[in-house]
Amino acid sequence: MEQRRQIGLAAAIAVVTGESIALGIFLTPAAMAKSLGSPALLAAVWCGMAVMAFSGALCYAELAIRYPRAGGEYVYLREGYGPRIAFLYGWMSAAVVDPGIAAALAVGALPYVETLIHLPPRLATFLPALALLAICAVNYAGTRLSSGVMATANLLKIAVLVALVAWAWLSGHASSANLLPLTVRRTGSDPLFAAIAGAIVSAFFSFGGWWEAGKLAGEIRNPKRNLPLAFTFGVLLVTVVYLLVSAAFLSVVPVEHITSNTAFVAQFGEALFGHAGGRVLSVCVLLSVLGGLLALTMAAPRVYYAMARDGEFFSVFGRLHPLFGTPANAILLQTCMALLILLFGAFDRILAYIIFSAVCFLALSVSTLFRLKEPVRRWWYPAAPIVFLFCAVVIALLILLHSPVPALVGVTVVLAGGMLLRRFSGTTAQTAPATQSSLP
Repeated sequence: MEQRRQIGLAAAIAVVTGESIALGIFLTPAAMAKSLGSPALLAAVWCGMAVMAFSGALCYAELAIRYPRAGGEYVYLREGYGPRIAFLYGWMSAAVVDPGIAAALAVGALPYVETLIHLPPRLATFLPALALLAICAVNYAGTRLSSGVMATANLLKIAVLVALVAWAWLSGHASSANLLPLTVRRTGSDPLFAAIAGAIVSAFFSFGGWWEAGKLAGEIRNPKRNLPLAFTFGVLLVTVVYLLVSAAFLSVVPVEHITSNTAFVAQFGEALFGHAGGRVLSVCVLLSVLGGLLALTMAAPRVYYAMARDGEFFSVFGRLHPLFGTPANAILLQTCMALLILLFGAFDRILAYIIFSAVCFLALSVSTLFRLKEPVRRWWYPAAPIVFLFCAVVIALLILLHSPVPALVGVTVVLAGGMLLRRFSGTTAQTAPATQSSLP
């Protein structure tokens, strides 16, 4: 049974924006602005990260056109560097990254739910798990249903964020004077190099996820047209939203008044909406988290599905549901792993461990463009992959300097997947489908 192409352009764009715009946009601008001490520096960091993301989006669009199959980076790495590297990426995704992000978003949303509704302690404990199960059910029940819900949630999220920006200015609470002087660093800012380094890493985290649309390539209608549009337009939309929201935040709450991330959200909400500000901002945060969870739970299982179809993972995860046509078992695996991480409460530490490895795999995926038998003939080549690879190396070095132990532990966890690879190495050659490779 083959996957049906049921995902349109709007849903593909929603995957890009949904993964990127989640909880981070309400938290990272405050920390970045406080550390950098200058609105101009904050805008420069956002724009620099946008250049990296847009360069990567062009590269991923080309790869997705050449390999319009489920799996995204797994497919690109398999074609470029063989099954061993691809398996390690899939292992990292299945065991740590995807369920860790899902667990982090679910738990991160809980305080905002509690500002809207008083929850008994027992229900509050189980609410993140119930949210993950509900989103799992939506994705299990059909790609058409899940893509429709996900696209609606993410487009509504963007509309709400734009409305927040508009209200900040129309209500008179925002003042351009709070942004001035644009280039002068405020008293109390961190040392310049440390501030820029920390802000770059935070910006990368906030932009993270734009690449997820490639994992759905096997189900996107007219992929040669829709995938490049989804990647490029999605990244541009995320960039515009981040610049507008950051400007609105700092126009309402000046840099020198920021004390902490959580306090900043409360400050912004109260300034715009008075005593109801916390509740209004909580709704905005929950919309962002919901859109991110829906996009993640839709895209991530396609990696495990693709691995199983290639004979490099348990075959049960390579089956489509006979009625819904979804990779149902892979969706259940992703949800079960997220629930397990919730149980142990270790999602924050796990996320710290895998970021370095994630950057390395992104760079490897982009570098496959240089290994294609049929060379890329685009106006942006080879500038885009070179820019992306340079930025990835810089970010990886910054992470190593800032958190060497978690980075190295993350690498160890990923390499440990090589032991599991032996379980499938004997069957891969027999079960892997014959694919036409464009690589030597």
